[in-house]
Amino acid sequence: MAELAEHDSGTAARILAAARELVLKRGVKGLTIAEIAEKAHVGKGTAYLYWKTKDDLLLGLFARDFLAVVDDEIKTLIADPEAARPRRLFPRMARVALERPFVRALQAGDADLLGALARHSRAGELLDQLGPVGLVYTVLPVWRQHRLARTDWALEEQAYALQSLMAGFLETATRAAVLRGVTVDASDKVMAAAVTALLGPEHADPADIRAAAREGIGLLREKRQMVLATLATSEG
Repeated sequence: MAELAEHDSGTAARILAAARELVLKRGVKGLTIAEIAEKAHVGKGTAYLYWKTKDDLLLGLFARDFLAVVDDEIKTLIADPEAARPRRLFPRMARVALERPFVRALQAGDADLLGALARHSRAGELLDQLGPVGLVYTVLPVWRQHRLARTDWALEEQAYALQSLMAGFLETATRAAVLRGVTVDASDKVMAAAVTALLGPEHADPADIRAAAREGIGLLREKRQMVLATLATSEG
């Protein structure tokens, strides 16, 4: 099973921490491996023992924010299967993702922070696999199977509407000019009501809820392993 470099190396952990601090402070543009290594109090060559290129290091840093979102969601569903209900999972996924600076930056296409990496193919893959819009697409068939979403609507059309809803809420949260003059006090409640209106009323019994949570956890773990396997090809 693939694991992260910092799990076995305090040096790798220091390099990642230094890179995170520098990127959040000044952005990716112009940042060098030498600066990151100096901040981490290691030699420049040491960083290359763990990452083949600067892009590998920085994209690996971004990936860890996405993995943290998934890990948090897995823990939530294990502790409380009821959290798998659309009206709870949908707003929580948006909120937690936006609390992670690199997930937020990639979702918003923040070129000031991410530089050219905002358009990198691997950044796009991260959003597709572990971004909030991608994850609600992944879980929709589970909701349909376990009577948590209407099934009288073609899956692809329903998925398009659901992803558009998530993308719209994220756009509103990351771009101040999207909804001028329109504010709400409890956006989570609005999101919960919106996803319920889109997916229809729930008819799940307790067994359905437990099964949905269990299958959701399995899908999240699969996504997590896919990202870890990709990281393993670029980390020493």
